[in-house]
Amino acid sequence: MLDTQTALPTSLPNGVGVGYKPQHFNDILNTPGPVDWLEIHAENYMGDGGRPLAQLRHLAERFPISVHGVGLSIGAEGPLDPDHLARLKHLVGWLNPASFSEHLAWSTHDSAFLNDLLPLPYTQDTLTRVADHISQVQDVVGRQMLLENPSTYLEFAESDMSETDFLREVARRSGCGLLLDINNVFVSATNQQTDARSYLADYPLEAVGEIHLGGHDEDTDEAGAPLLIDSHGAAVVDPVWTLYAETIARSGPRPTLIEWDTDVPEWPVLAAEATRAAALLAPVPA
Repeated sequence: MLDTQTALPTSLPNGVGVGYKPQHFNDILNTPGPVDWLEIHAENYMGDGGRPLAQLRHLAERFPISVHGVGLSIGAEGPLDPDHLARLKHLVGWLNPASFSEHLAWSTHDSAFLNDLLPLPYTQDTLTRVADHISQVQDVVGRQMLLENPSTYLEFAESDMSETDFLREVARRSGCGLLLDINNVFVSATNQQTDARSYLADYPLEAVGEIHLGGHDEDTDEAGAPLLIDSHGAAVVDPVWTLYAETIARSGPRPTLIEWDTDVPEWPVLAAEATRAAALLAPVPA
């Protein structure tokens, strides 16, 4: 079994990264601004060649790369897909990224793949399954994984522990690190009418190897209450920036990603978000 107990959660620099999009390739090379590292979605680079891999190889010579998976279905009741794991191992093997992460979610049932990241009840059975799956992934890819907290829209009646306790225990059992998505915390707290600050006060910050900041869409539910959708398609809102500043004041600097995956803006807009994050990171003592 991979020894992750003493491994660093990440070897990314404690600076700002952005989610890489091919339309920004030339801008990133020529005018990166405050960007210190890049993140890719693993499933976009599991092919055998072509322009995407050529560009990624070129970028990896200049920037540390974080690989963020969206398709492992860590929380699924069934076994992990061995073919997907093999493709992931190949990608991580040749790219040698500075960090690798996945989501606390499930997206498969039997042979069906659901194009969504679905929530889980926080029970002892779920805890055992998730920890076992993470250990399997880490053994296959040969490195520590970071696990991202989800954005949720409801809570399960059968849950017998909080999300923060669940994440803390998963990290202890599996040796994984954690990826703290602060927009997800804000979205979940708004949707479930809980307190985001209380959640973050109980979050195991010592295990965090990466922070995500992103945008969301605003809607209302049938009762007219606010309903936030984790869309990754807008700028980071001011309350999330405030939560971020408060978090890094407690944790110290952490690698921080600006995540913008839909309705992707022109490079200057994304770079401005990165600049704002960098300004908040700068005064934090190492």
